[in-house]
Amino acid sequence: MSTTTVTKSPTVTPGPAKDRPVRTETDGRIGLRANLRHIGALARRNALQIKQDPESMFDAVFMPIIFILLFVYVFGGAISGKGNNDLYVNYVTPGLMAMMGMNIAMGVGVGINDDFKKGVMDRFRTMPIARSSVLIAKIVVELGRMMIATAILLGMGFLLGLTIHTSVLHLLAAIGLSVVFGASLMWIFVLLGLSLGSAQAVQGMAMMVLMPLQFGSSIFAPTTTMPGWLETFTDYNPLSNLADAARALINGGAVAQSVWMVLGWSLVITLVTAPLAVAKFRKKT
Repeated sequence: MSTTTVTKSPTVTPGPAKDRPVRTETDGRIGLRANLRHIGALARRNALQIKQDPESMFDAVFMPIIFILLFVYVFGGAISGKGNNDLYVNYVTPGLMAMMGMNIAMGVGVGINDDFKKGVMDRFRTMPIARSSVLIAKIVVELGRMMIATAILLGMGFLLGLTIHTSVLHLLAAIGLSVVFGASLMWIFVLLGLSLGSAQAVQGMAMMVLMPLQFGSSIFAPTTTMPGWLETFTDYNPLSNLADAARALINGGAVAQSVWMVLGWSLVITLVTAPLAVAKFRKKT
């Protein structure tokens, strides 16, 4: 009579966490803490790039100085009357805060496009990190550049006679509103940077978007003298809403409608363009 020997399979005991395989996007979602850690590391990498190439800060440092001097001393007398440039400073400085966000945002798209040309993004996509963290880190650093540009703009404004008629908290609220809207605009330019074939194409498309929005707004002059159709356009132009909101927060006045319009535009732009940008980043070759 034969007997059958049954051999038990060895029990596998999970090893320490450090010995377990790293979870990637192919076999599960990356946790929030890991995602934030990746964003921080990538943001540090982008900041170090700026440190190694300080010329990349020229636009953030010199653009606000040139713009405020140009508009105050070229258009200030014509709009506010000769000798009343200080009045125009209080009008145009909040508007230029809105303009800074758009101009800095354009650089995001150019930088993303350039990184793809260099093969940097291909390296990131082979790493076990969330794809969105690469783009968010880029936006975080550009928001830092935007804050520097805004601080310089306000510093020049105070030198030229800018007066805060409300409070410091209202000024901080105006800055925060500009940052929120600027972040939403950056997703548009990230998408352009991922969709267009060259940095020159990104810049050209950006100018086509920037020019009508900037000059068809209340940033530089009141809209009451504009033709009816253009005045209607400015009423819905998000840059006009941001300029009017920042102006009311700094100078006083009704602010609720403009603030809600800016927040609404920011939310819609982000919800539409951010998922498209991340999807394009995954598929771009």
